Amino acid sequence: MGGYLLVVRPEPGLSATVAAANAMGLNAIGYPLFKIEPVDWECPDTDAIDALLIGSVNAVRHGLNSAGAALENLKAKPVYAVGETTAQAARDAGFELALVGTGGLQNVLDTIKAPLRLLRIAGADHVPLVLPEGVTITTVIAYKTVPQELPEPLRPLQDLGLTVLLHSAAAAAQFVRESRQLALDRGRITLIVIGPRVAEAAGPGWRAIHVSPQPNDAAMLELAQEVCI
Repeated sequence: MGGYLLVVRPEPGLSATVAAANAMGLNAIGYPLFKIEPVDWECPDTDAIDALLIGSVNAVRHGLNSAGAALENLKAKPVYAVGETTAQAARDAGFELALVGTGGLQNVLDTIKAPLRLLRIAGADHVPLVLPEGVTITTVIAYKTVPQELPEPLRPLQDLGLTVLLHSAAAAAQFVRESRQLALDRGRITLIVIGPRVAEAAGPGWRAIHVSPQPNDAAMLELAQEVCI
């Protein structure tokens, strides 16, 4: 298939993904569909918290860094992380890991032994969760995503073969809006998505949608290597 691989995730993940893709021999370019901005938040009483629930590197990068004087008390709490990338960010920030998930925060919750009082550090757009019996969650909003426009020069790339990496449902919805704005032809664009929920958000009409076998960047790039040949 060849052509271009478009990465639209926010920085600094965008640059890391583009660099990894180019190192694999893919012709990758990056235009962020979002930028991440921190949101001021107040930490609840840390004595009423047993552990932290973290579903994104952004929660560590923007949320924990904004915890102020409560940060040291929070560092005494173990972290339940959505995946290895988020877990590594938490380790680098000085936190201990209680569990590292593989497939979404709901899967993490479903393996937790109750009773447990969790502090969820989340973005303004976050996935609702079903709580197991005996588990309580206090959610704080620590960051938000601000949509960005795609540039006009993107339009000619669809004629050269365009494959797009979508790391979230929000990215899928924003790419749909931007593709309409630029009058892109869905039938010429292939999507590689991080999971079924993202494929659903992207909707029909694309040349093809490939769902990553694992919900992480490395698996998406390996799939891209198979698709973009």
